[in-house]
Amino acid sequence: MKVLTSVAWPYANGPRHLGHVAGFAVPSDVFSRYMRMAGHDVLMVSGSDEHGTPILVLADKEGVTPGELVDRNHAIIAAELTDLGCTYDLYTRTTTVNHYAVAQELFRRVWENGYMVERTQHGAISPSTGRTLPDRYIEGTCPICGYAEARGDQCDNCGNQLEPEELISPRSKVNGETPQFIETQHFFLDLPALAGALRTWLEEREASGTWRPNVIKFSLNILDDIKPRAMTRDIDWGIPVPLDGWRENPSKRLYVWFDAVIGYLSASIEWARRSGDPERWREWWNDPEAVSYYFMGKDNITFHSQIWPAELLGYAGRGDRGGSPGIFGELNLPTEVVSSEYLTFGDKQFSTSRGDVIYVRHVLDTYGPDGLRYFICAAGPESQDSAFTWRDFVQRNNSELVAGWGNLVSRTAAMVAKSFGEIPAPGALEPVDEAVLATVQGAFDTVGDYLARQRVKAAIGEAMRVVGEVNAYVSRTEPFKLKGEHERERLATVLHTLIQCVSDLNTILSPFMPHAANRVHLALGGTGEFVPMPSLVSVNGLDEDADRSYPVITGDYAATPRWCSAPVAVGTAINKPAPVFAKLDESVIDAELGLA
Repeated sequence: MKVLTSVAWPYANGPRHLGHVAGFAVPSDVFSRYMRMAGHDVLMVSGSDEHGTPILVLADKEGVTPGELVDRNHAIIAAELTDLGCTYDLYTRTTTVNHYAVAQELFRRVWENGYMVERTQHGAISPSTGRTLPDRYIEGTCPICGYAEARGDQCDNCGNQLEPEELISPRSKVNGETPQFIETQHFFLDLPALAGALRTWLEEREASGTWRPNVIKFSLNILDDIKPRAMTRDIDWGIPVPLDGWRENPSKRLYVWFDAVIGYLSASIEWARRSGDPERWREWWNDPEAVSYYFMGKDNITFHSQIWPAELLGYAGRGDRGGSPGIFGELNLPTEVVSSEYLTFGDKQFSTSRGDVIYVRHVLDTYGPDGLRYFICAAGPESQDSAFTWRDFVQRNNSELVAGWGNLVSRTAAMVAKSFGEIPAPGALEPVDEAVLATVQGAFDTVGDYLARQRVKAAIGEAMRVVGEVNAYVSRTEPFKLKGEHERERLATVLHTLIQCVSDLNTILSPFMPHAANRVHLALGGTGEFVPMPSLVSVNGLDEDADRSYPVITGDYAATPRWCSAPVAVGTAINKPAPVFAKLDESVIDAELGLA
């Protein structure tokens, strides 16, 4: 089966914090790794979202050009995601000629099909600078629910889409001044003309029973008050509007959210072009049997269950006005929008501006990726908001990873190394051996079923429960007491059973903690990498971008192991292992909180 994993595009305004990667990065990678192991043909794509007025505002503040700012931040983000172990087939960026061309093609066809209409609206500008204020840089009171900190494009409290001029007592987030609203011409995506097709699609998704309840409910609710939405902006940083009389205008560009979601398609096309088979992307986008999963945080649901599907429907001419597809053909709608809730910093929202932030780079460099990935999988915001605390991070690392899984690996390898020096041949199995092997074997089905449905928390919970069962097997069989020559065969049987269980559990846990899986593989006598890892490479742009180089994430994942039990090889040399995980001292908590 062709599986498209579409991962939310991080905004290139700076390094990522834990709240970011908990929603899009780790869950999408766990899912993609499992689907490859299950034998599916996965295409995992994303990139840095680099347009929009916030980039201009930040570049001005730092005294650099927007291009310089996004070049720097794209490189930072790509390195973070590579070190986190995210197996993108292509992680690219939106400031490429390829992306511009794909976004402009979609805009033109949606316009030709009649779903992009020209209207006058009131645009917000800063009275002191004369510069356009982006919707998200305007705050005020929501006219619908009364929430005092609604944004100019959406209220995070009630979820309704807004226009800046609708806010009560609007104010600029840049300097606090009251914005001035002026008349300006823009193109609007005619969502009401696409609402019927959107509702039909969403009701089909609801009937499938696969979407998370909060996502499908929210998505259907926003159809009740659907209205046209502006898809162009008064800004000089972004993709030109590809129509006569507009493309020459230096101050009109496509709305950043219009072009950002198109990135899933443009990245797929770029990947195919770089692979040497330029049309191969169609296997994931035009084949109705292919499936697609979109991973993000809940603040992006609107754009993925309404705006992006509407763009796809409008491009295909599937709204009230009819029409026909453009050169890309009829493109698949999302199979599922997989949205996580928020990861908070204790009882606060992560906020770079307030200093309530933990950067991904800090955690990777200080503690490594395993503990972070494990925490997000086991305690992340999959279906409800969850909190990150340093105390919980240390406790889970020490009691679950070190004392649970790490200890099982270490003592298994150490006992085999001491008693035999290699994986021994087993004798006759006893019921206790057969039972634990069956338990581990059964985990391939139970954990795999959870992962196929993006239930990462339940999946890792079940995997760690089975780790506990194998640790209990050690306590029941007590191989460390089997020292007599007459007990040699029984010792060999127990240790062979144990190392088979550990090997299979390493396969099961590898999507969650791939870096650790490669270390466990070596501890069990393996060579090379057990699971493939992504690579950060420098590439030249395509077409007119040929003289430009930039980093992308890619990888060859053909060597991904299968999602099944693989018999361990008798006679494989086993040496005394190094610890799989490092125990964290309790002093970490106070040090990270600045109390040391």
